[in-house]
Amino acid sequence: MRSLACVALLTFLAACATSAPPGGAHGGRGQRVANLQRAAALPWRDGGRCVVREASRPWPVLVERCYPALEHERLKFRDTTGNCAVASAGAAAVGVGLCVLAAPEIAVGAVIVLGVVVVAVAIKEALDAYELRHGSPEEAGAARGAKVASREGEAKRKPELEPAPAGQDRHPPVPPGPVDRPRRASCEPVPVPHRGGDDRHNECADRFPPNRYPGMDVLVGGVHFDALQVGARVLWEIKTHRFDKYSDFIQEQEVEKELNQLGNERRAAAECGYGFVVGVSTDAHKEALEAQDPTLDVVVTGCTR
Repeated sequence: MRSLACVALLTFLAACATSAPPGGAHGGRGQRVANLQRAAALPWRDGGRCVVREASRPWPVLVERCYPALEHERLKFRDTTGNCAVASAGAAAVGVGLCVLAAPEIAVGAVIVLGVVVVAVAIKEALDAYELRHGSPEEAGAARGAKVASREGEAKRKPELEPAPAGQDRHPPVPPGPVDRPRRASCEPVPVPHRGGDDRHNECADRFPPNRYPGMDVLVGGVHFDALQVGARVLWEIKTHRFDKYSDFIQEQEVEKELNQLGNERRAAAECGYGFVVGVSTDAHKEALEAQDPTLDVVVTGCTR
């Protein structure tokens, strides 16, 4: 029975690998980087060497080949979509984990990593090397914590770097600070120091998504977010207070205040092409927010203060 279940699981993984949409001229390179970024969110026993070796293959194939190299004791898998129930029916628990990880898009909350993930050395080196050779303006700028403009934007603002003769200024005075950037430059994710000094909150923000910039918030569209998820264009706002311990009146006040904040953050994320998720500590908090705005994507992290 177990052998039949394993055959079914491998058949399912093969279908995932062959159904992935074809890339363009740079599809192979883009797939490799996407796989590296996705794998960076996971803990690896071998320092990520298997991932780097297999990164050019479709994600399901990479997962199948490198699954044994994971730190399994730090991972919990939840089949939130139900797609793996049939594929791994009767198989060992490893089949469920392999199936969940191999999905073309991993559902939020399907993979839970225990503890803080430090990007594996081999994966980090491969991503750094890619950024030096081919990095997109957005990703390279984020990694260096500096603004990076498109070639067109650079060309447009080069004349502004040269001082114009007195009395012939064509532009209004530029305030002290960085040179003016193209309009979309504010959508580049820029790591910034955590605000507030709440260690428990910051630890949750680093661990749960997990955060692409551990120990840092991220600034996108002029708005601070608690985390940018590793391997995905998803920004997170984390709430760690014990909402269920508040009185009814305080809960109502808190929800009203949070909805205003979350609305601003979600708009900024959407305008820059990012998803937006709210992480809360308790089911009561999740239910209260969703009762007022069912369109919010709210996840229970279980983080405590």
